[in-house]
Amino acid sequence: MEIKEASFVKSVTNHKQCPAPDKREIAFIGRSNVGKSSLINMLCDNRKLAKTSSTPGKTQTINHFIINKSWYLVDLPGYGYAKVNKGTRQKFEDFISAYLINRENLDCVFVLVDSRHEPHKIDLEFIRWCGEKGIPMAIVMTKADKLKPTELEKNIAVYQETLFQDWAELPPMFITSAEKRTGKLELLEYIGSIVEE
Repeated sequence: MEIKEASFVKSVTNHKQCPAPDKREIAFIGRSNVGKSSLINMLCDNRKLAKTSSTPGKTQTINHFIINKSWYLVDLPGYGYAKVNKGTRQKFEDFISAYLINRENLDCVFVLVDSRHEPHKIDLEFIRWCGEKGIPMAIVMTKADKLKPTELEKNIAVYQETLFQDWAELPPMFITSAEKRTGKLELLEYIGSIVEE
C-alpha cells in the first residue's frame, strides 16, 4: 500500500467527539518520546504531519488524519511519563482507554516500544491490557538504527521471551527506524492488508 494523500481532520479529548466511525481506523500509541510522530511522518512521507518534539508528552489529544480519502490514521497521546501533573495524566489515560474500548471501527492499534531498551513494565502492562480487552494490536520497535545488529537481535529476543510469559501467540512485530526508513514497506503492507480488506 502507498500513502498518496494524508491530511489532518480534527483533535479531540473524548472518543464521542471523534469523526463518524464510517471508515477503517488504525491508531498509534506508545510511551512519551518513543518516536511516534516521527514514525507517522515517515509512513506518510510528510515531515510536518504529526508534531514532533523533544519534550515528552507533546501529543495531548486524539488526532485524526484522513489517508487516501479512505481510512483514518490516529495519533494517540503517549502513556506513562509526561511533564504533566498526576491528575492530568490520569485524564489522558482515561480518555485513551475509553477510545480504545469504544471505537467500533478501530482495526488495529500499533504499540510503539523503544528497541534500545529491555521491556519496560508500563509497556508490558499496556500490551497485556490490550490483550485482555481484545483490542487488535501489533508491536512496533522504534529507533532500530541506534543499535548494532547484534544488540538489536538480543533486545528483540528478550522482548519476545518476555511476552511469551503472557501470550501463547505473539502479536505481529515490526522493526523500524524513522531516520533510516527501516520497516516502512512492511508496516504499510500490513496496514494495507487491514484497511483494504
